[in-house]
Amino acid sequence: MSIPRPYWNPYAAGAGLGLVLVAAFVLVGHGIGVSGAAASVVAATADAVAPAHARANPYLAAYVGDGTRSPLHDWLVIEVAGVLLGGLVSATLARRVRAGVERGPRAAVRTRLGYAFVGGAVMGFGTRLARGCTSGLALSGGALLSVGAWVFMLAIFAAGYAVAPLVRRQWT
Repeated sequence: MSIPRPYWNPYAAGAGLGLVLVAAFVLVGHGIGVSGAAASVVAATADAVAPAHARANPYLAAYVGDGTRSPLHDWLVIEVAGVLLGGLVSATLARRVRAGVERGPRAAVRTRLGYAFVGGAVMGFGTRLARGCTSGLALSGGALLSVGAWVFMLAIFAAGYAVAPLVRRQWT
C-alpha cells in the first residue's frame, strides 16, 4: 500500500481558492457556489419527469423556463462537475482514494452517517432560506465585502464553536 502524500499547506490552498474566485469574477462575471447547481439539477429532473408541474411551479419555472434550454447548461452545473472531477483526480494523485467512513474511534458508522445526514439537511434548509450556499455567500459575498456575508460567516463560526463540544466525544 502506498503512503498518502501530505495535505497542502492551508495558506497556499486558500490563496489558490482566492485566485479561482478572482478568475470566476473575471471570466464569467459571477462568484463561485454550488446551491444553484443543485437547484438546476432538481429542476431538470422535475422537468424530465413532470414537465407540466415543473413549469407551473414558480421556483422550478425560473430554472426550466419554457423547456427550450436545459437547466443543466447552467455554468454552476459545469463548475460542480469540474469540482467533483478535480477532487477525484487530486485525491487519486495524492493516493488518498479509498472506500470508508471517516469517524472517531467511539463513533459507530451508523451514528456518523446520521450526524452527517442531519447536518447536511440543516445546511440544505438554511441554504434555501438564505437563497445561497456557504461557499457562494461566504466566499463570493465576502470578497465583495457584503455585510450580510460577513455576519453569516461569524454566525457559522459561532455555531461551530457552540456545537463542537456536543460532538467532540465522537472523535476522541
